[in-house]
Amino acid sequence: MIKIALLLLVCLAVLLALSRTSVAAEVPQVGEDAPPFRLTDQHGQIRTLAEFSGKWTVLYFYPKDDTPGCTKEACSFRDDLAQLEKLGARVVGISVDDTDSHSKFADKYHLSFPLLADQDGKIAASYGALVNLVVMKIAKRYTFLINPAGKIAKVYLSVDTSRHSQEIIDDLKKQPI
Repeated sequence: MIKIALLLLVCLAVLLALSRTSVAAEVPQVGEDAPPFRLTDQHGQIRTLAEFSGKWTVLYFYPKDDTPGCTKEACSFRDDLAQLEKLGARVVGISVDDTDSHSKFADKYHLSFPLLADQDGKIAASYGALVNLVVMKIAKRYTFLINPAGKIAKVYLSVDTSRHSQEIIDDLKKQPI
């Protein structure tokens, strides 16, 4: 029994060490070009960063569909979508879940904004938002406010899911629209 427990602890330590050494790009900084993407949404439609050009884009990465924190965050964006759109912003969510998972999540919670499937984690990695645990990948809960010219205007690396949407609304009100 002790040998099994010790083996499990060693495996956990190795996984943690490997996850800390996973290769991901640096987080894009304010003023830099937002990394481009080309991903499929919950309806099977290809979406690109270029299609949001000319508008503010709230690009948020989240760990997993239909989990408590991710649901709270998505529903807050849903509830505040009219305000965000009035301020000239579009909301786009990205996780490493597949399109079927996104479709079920969007249908269950009536999410009308795109949820993009980044199954290989390449886009999350390009934003410095990927955790690679060797046996699985998840996106960190990071958000990027991208201005109409495609530049990073603000980076949110510490997100309170219950206040995040309002925080972005407050920040958009400070920006020239």
